Amino acid sequence: MISEKLTKALNDQVNAEYYSAYLYHSMSACMESAALKGAANWLFMQAKEEMAHGVNIYQYILDRGAVPKLTEIAQPTGSFDGIKGVFDAVLEHEQKVTGLINAIASLAMQENDHACYQFIMWYVNEQVEEESNASDIISKIELIGDDKGLLLTLDNELAARTYVNPFPNNPKLAGA
Repeated sequence: MISEKLTKALNDQVNAEYYSAYLYHSMSACMESAALKGAANWLFMQAKEEMAHGVNIYQYILDRGAVPKLTEIAQPTGSFDGIKGVFDAVLEHEQKVTGLINAIASLAMQENDHACYQFIMWYVNEQVEEESNASDIISKIELIGDDKGLLLTLDNELAARTYVNPFPNNPKLAGA
């Protein structure tokens, strides 16, 4: 059985992951309306991945004998300052999520819950990748500057992203 403190932290993280999906959908719509369909696609795929993260944590809570408690999801902003503003916001958001995940890992260590610690370490490592991906895109945007041709090249690169289920063994995510 998992402790009440860890259950609450994991429930909060489910909500944070669902909010992330909601935020990335908002960003995707913003990029779609700016005729940057590749960036819109990248963000839409990111939203799907965040939903999978939330579902996986939800399932883990159930597997540990606790009950997931879903709470209200805040409305994300729908206004960003171009593609650079969007990906700056992506990086800032992922850094915040990293802090939340690290706090769960620390709590699991404090509570000597080895199973939860092992489970959450996947997310700790995932956050390194999330921040790196956002930083890489920001670096490319900064190199591009005002060159619209290079921006379209980057947009085409971002369009190539496809969704890969990060948890193929989770039956709740089959076919996702």
